[in-house]
Amino acid sequence: MGKNPQYKVIVSDRARQMLAGHVCFLAQKSPVAARKVKNNLMNAIRSLYQMPERFPFLESGFIPPNKYHKMFVEKWYLILYQVKDQTVYVDYIVDCRQDYGWLVR
Repeated sequence: MGKNPQYKVIVSDRARQMLAGHVCFLAQKSPVAARKVKNNLMNAIRSLYQMPERFPFLESGFIPPNKYHKMFVEKWYLILYQVKDQTVYVDYIVDCRQDYGWLVR
């Protein structure tokens, strides 16, 4: 039994913009908190290079079943990603305090 396969992690432009938006919004209130959230989200995304299947699939009427995995970070943030072959595609970084209830159901 060899070591775990390494996955390549690709973050979409949309996910990068969502991350930047969350961090900028938070920075208006607390630059320290914004930096912490950014670091925690980046570390969570980087962790997906190993065993990305460990997080459950998102189940929602709007999205085909078994398409996106969901990972919660910092209790408010939801990272949605797909795994194809040896690549992880991070497509969304959602702040669940905003109007994204349809994603989490």
